[in-house]
Amino acid sequence: MTLMFYNDLTRTKEKFIPVREGRVSFYSCGPTVYDYFHIGNARPFIIFDVLRRYLEHRGYEVTFVQNFTDIDDKMIHRANAEGITVPRLAERFIEEYYKDADALGIHRATIAPRATEHMAEIISIIIKILRKGHAYIVETPSGSGDVYFDVKSYAPYGKLSKQSLDELEAGARVEVGEVKRDPLDFALWKAEKPGEPSWESPWGRGRPGWHIECSAMSSKYLGETIDIHSGGVDLTFPHHENEMAQSEAATGKPFVNYWLHNGFLLIDKEKMSKSLGNFMTARAAREKYPPLAIRLFMLNAHYRSPINFAPEGLEQAAGGVTRLRNCWTNLLHARQARAEGDGDAAPFLEELKALDERFYEVMDDDFNTAAATGILFEVVRLVNTWLKRERLPLTFFEVAEGALRKYDEILGVIGVEVTPDADADKIERLIKERGAARKAKNFARSDEIRDDLLAHGVILEDTPHGTKWKRKF
Repeated sequence: MTLMFYNDLTRTKEKFIPVREGRVSFYSCGPTVYDYFHIGNARPFIIFDVLRRYLEHRGYEVTFVQNFTDIDDKMIHRANAEGITVPRLAERFIEEYYKDADALGIHRATIAPRATEHMAEIISIIIKILRKGHAYIVETPSGSGDVYFDVKSYAPYGKLSKQSLDELEAGARVEVGEVKRDPLDFALWKAEKPGEPSWESPWGRGRPGWHIECSAMSSKYLGETIDIHSGGVDLTFPHHENEMAQSEAATGKPFVNYWLHNGFLLIDKEKMSKSLGNFMTARAAREKYPPLAIRLFMLNAHYRSPINFAPEGLEQAAGGVTRLRNCWTNLLHARQARAEGDGDAAPFLEELKALDERFYEVMDDDFNTAAATGILFEVVRLVNTWLKRERLPLTFFEVAEGALRKYDEILGVIGVEVTPDADADKIERLIKERGAARKAKNFARSDEIRDDLLAHGVILEDTPHGTKWKRKF
């Protein structure tokens, strides 16, 4: 089946045809590193991590760029409040970002550029926009200049958000200290202010606006026209609209061929907001819920649909991950303990093939992870059913293990490569001691070992193939 995406630019589902055959240029908006990223940000980070994985699985060479915004009003305010420099604040929260992202199974970007390391590229693109008559300079009392994009000079403005200039202008506002021709115009460059980091430019010292950094970094690493640009639906306007306008004004070429946006994440059916008291960071979420459960929860809904982050949904996802993990460990245990079997695995292979075909169909059809995770659980049901047989051919184990590894490489919700338990050797020794105690009919010692392990989060399960253990999830 042909890979199809719903393109927010055209509001239609389209066949995916990359600019360069076999290669995908993919830009996804990253965090502003003034704090821990919130659980709403975690959704696009997880969703588009899976899309990248799927494209790579499909054989594409993917260059995935996700930026860090490391200069911003919020960063300046927090750094000043803490009495530290903005670069020091950025370093701290980039490190914290990776702790949370790694825990959630989010693969690191091919390139993770920082805005402050790309001033030459930012200034260069602003110069191009000025030369083409799509921007203007406003002198400030300091002698430096603000540079604004002239929205009304760019006729297609609004084509991504599908709003007219009149509609957009009705909701526009002018920030304190801004002097611009039109409320919709936005800053490409901000003149230096006391106590703020600044860089030299043709318009005096200053710093870039928020939108321009993504245009500069995406064009440097991916080219003037890129295949996919992703982010949360809240970024559609003004951020992505402004990115597209300034990029196309500078180059005269299409900026992005496929715009993909994920739906809102709600908390108890309300949009997350600090003022409502329902704000949650990814750090707090993963301290409360297992990271794999958070990941599965995010994938259990279609990426374009809103999703409600509520305890019952997270608990259900945690139970789902337990089922996935149990299937994986049961499969490995049975393979190690199996007696040689000569049974026919053909029925298993046939049913697995049908499920596999459905998996690719739903993933190719606008990246439907909700349907894909459902199929994964059908695969688990199939594997568990076959594991109940006493004698199984080697083919079954090889194919079943390969299938689960493949799905985990794409979705990242089984954890087949989870770091081995540091206490595994000790636990195995205790299980052997318990087995010897049971054989000697010393049931008091056997129960003592079982209860002690349970108190430390280890569950034992006696099976015809021996005793298995697993951690409480």
